Amino acid sequence: MPAITADTLTLPRVSGPAPTDAERPVRSVTTGPRGYEGEGFPVVRAFAGVNARDLDPFVHMDQMGEVEYQPGEPRGTDWHPHRGFETVTYMIDGRFAHQDSYGGGGLIADGATQWMTAGSGILHIETPPAELVDSGGLFHGIQLWVNLPKKDKFADPRYQAIEGGQVTLLASDDGGALVRVIAGEIDGRGGPGATYTPITLAHATIEPGARLNVPWNRDFNALVYVLSGRGTVGAAGNPIQQGQLAVLGAGDRITVAAAGTQESHRPAMEVLLLGGKPIREPVFQYGPFVMNSKSELIQAVEDFQAGKFGTVPPDALMPHRPLN
Repeated sequence: MPAITADTLTLPRVSGPAPTDAERPVRSVTTGPRGYEGEGFPVVRAFAGVNARDLDPFVHMDQMGEVEYQPGEPRGTDWHPHRGFETVTYMIDGRFAHQDSYGGGGLIADGATQWMTAGSGILHIETPPAELVDSGGLFHGIQLWVNLPKKDKFADPRYQAIEGGQVTLLASDDGGALVRVIAGEIDGRGGPGATYTPITLAHATIEPGARLNVPWNRDFNALVYVLSGRGTVGAAGNPIQQGQLAVLGAGDRITVAAAGTQESHRPAMEVLLLGGKPIREPVFQYGPFVMNSKSELIQAVEDFQAGKFGTVPPDALMPHRPLN
């Protein structure tokens, strides 16, 4: 799991708690079911079974992989529409190619993030590049859907390419955890992602036996998702492991600790820390459309069918479909 690595001893340390700071308690821990997306790549549905009010402003999250593909096996999605939210694709291992109907696109690889604001409507595709299809290899990433408030639902589509080296790097106070801030801020240090909805998104690697304690915006909700490994979350030390999501209650700080021993092929605990300012507006979702009313969903389908989301470019990427 390479993403971006660094010597934590040389990085700024996250500040410790103030006397008045309160730890966020664990309200629930859920296990995401496994399924398949797009042309058949495996995912963990990280938010399954969690109340939508606890997730707001997030709508959906898949952990893609972790899977070691044989030559010819890698798969992605076909061209498809979105409206009313932002998609965030973070690649931890492997490579994904992106292209959209507004000219955005590129290769997302090893620690890079593509942040696509669908807004008023866009077509896009995400698929393994030809060389990965030919060679096979490790594929592991996250796709997160961030809702847009009503006032921004019809914003112009936008594409951001965030390379792994652009993220903000921090270390835990004990030096045993590396934190990559992709968007929002932790302890006053901001990540490069530009968002309509105020959020924080970070990926932390916590070495066996180490503990990460970070300040968290009191106005945000707080979620911890375990990408790999096992440990505990919250001041009470609730057990948590790969594929599980913790929903935290109100407070000022988040604590995650890695177990002293991890599996041999998972040398550290890997977690996503995410949260945002709840939008608290009605959410009506139909597949790739996230709107505020049923009538807006109907309009989205009609606009898509009428070709108002742009067109697939003539040099378009196309999905890999195994011959069998």
